[in-house]
Amino acid sequence: MTKQSGNRTLMGFDFGTRHIGVAIGQEITQSARGLKAIKARDGIPNWDDIEKLLKEWQPDLLVVGLPLNMDGSEQPLTARVKKFANRLHGRFGVIVELQDERLTTADAKEQLFSDGGFRNLQKDNIDCMSAALIVESYMASNIANG
Repeated sequence: MTKQSGNRTLMGFDFGTRHIGVAIGQEITQSARGLKAIKARDGIPNWDDIEKLLKEWQPDLLVVGLPLNMDGSEQPLTARVKKFANRLHGRFGVIVELQDERLTTADAKEQLFSDGGFRNLQKDNIDCMSAALIVESYMASNIANG
């Protein structure tokens, strides 16, 4: 049974060719937090790691950050992200939504720096924070459009 919008658990992904940030969010609180960064080889993740997270957290919806240029046009990584999103859906049968992720990495770095200075700006932290911001921006845009 699918949960009603507004009460779902969302898992977010910040796709990268070497690391994929993963976050979990709750619509009821409108917040998300980073879980971990999964290693990837040329954009291919360890699917077992993703499966473990899905089993543990049982998300109702997956949100994948869609990299776009500032003018909204696609960039080389955009097609790879769409392929990753399609594979997530095909492999695990969970609904996958794409969310514009422009500026999330910059926002993540800014937030991490203000929370803990340079020490906090580790790659894993940035990837996870970016994934959390992707989930939060998805929730915010759905409330606005809801």
